[in-house]
Amino acid sequence: MAAEIESEVEGAEVELIASGGGVFEVVAEGETLHSKKSTGEFPEPDAVIAALKSR
Repeated sequence: MAAEIESEVEGAEVELIASGGGVFEVVAEGETLHSKKSTGEFPEPDAVIAALKSR
């Protein structure tokens, strides 16, 4: 997903941080765009890209 975001969103720099407990969060400039812990689901790449482009 990181490579897809970087290729689709101009200026995006993706950093993957290893974690435990099934946590998977997408954060941009301090704002959480998706949290698997909250939703119980992994984010869809297209939804993440759309959210980043709308910022």
